Amino acid sequence: MSSIIKLKPVFKERIWGGTRLRDYFGYDIPSENTGECWAISALSSGDCEIEDGEFKGKTLSWLYKNHRELFGGIENPEFPLLVKLIDAADNLSIQVHPDDKYAREVEKQQFGKTEAWYIIEADEDTVLEIGHNANSKEELHDMIENKKFQKLLNYKPIKAGDFFYIPSGTVHAICKDTLIYEIQQSSDITYRLYDYDRLDKKTDKPRELHTSKSIDVITVPQKIDTTAIPTVEADEGHQKIVYIENEYFSTYKYDVKDKVKLLNESFLLCTVMEGSGSIGDKEIKKGDNFIVPAECKDMLVVGNISIMISTM
Repeated sequence: MSSIIKLKPVFKERIWGGTRLRDYFGYDIPSENTGECWAISALSSGDCEIEDGEFKGKTLSWLYKNHRELFGGIENPEFPLLVKLIDAADNLSIQVHPDDKYAREVEKQQFGKTEAWYIIEADEDTVLEIGHNANSKEELHDMIENKKFQKLLNYKPIKAGDFFYIPSGTVHAICKDTLIYEIQQSSDITYRLYDYDRLDKKTDKPRELHTSKSIDVITVPQKIDTTAIPTVEADEGHQKIVYIENEYFSTYKYDVKDKVKLLNESFLLCTVMEGSGSIGDKEIKKGDNFIVPAECKDMLVVGNISIMISTM
């Protein structure tokens, strides 16, 4: 295969969702409460369909199972990454995700969930909740059971262009008035420890909490610095901003004013954030999501365009 693989996004309605995925990216969303675009996903609950080309109509999970060579021959039994675009018109629950070991032993799933966020848009005075203030599991249990969340939780102001690393075991929540690009392990395991006592509009009942599992997996004390410091590589016609490189994923952004070659060692997961242009023989524009397969080593991007890229 000598071309990119374009994917159709999968949309998820959420109690906290809104319309920014339509307003910003131009997507045809299912409702006024659309919270998530699963832009590049092979999970069974949101398996993206290939839009055109040789494998048109097949799913990403099928492609990964049957054509592992397109992904550099990586050995993971399941496709390892998931790219989301998240519109938080209201606060998400205070939550935490397990690591791989806990996910396999308790949930019988391949991956836990370590993730990272790039802030696309945020209203003035918007914040995120990241981390906690408990010094022991006993103190954590007491604060959660007695709803001492004001004392437990840490909030920090954010702005467009910020990037945050959220390893498994980190208490966190995206807060209202935020549009986010998220790269994560391919997992949908979420444990809620607080949901503001709100009611689900469909059931008129509170959403399920997972207090015991949350306490099991929360890292205590919370030591890691979740604010990523990007590095900038500038050249004539483009700028590359590297946000993170670790054992789970690498994420960077190309701001192209003329052209640039995308270096590819295995495969690239790409989301067009702004502008339009071309890559190889394909036209691309804001809101497009595609994979550059392993055999496409030096694809030329031409145009006035910004692309978020994640890989292993």
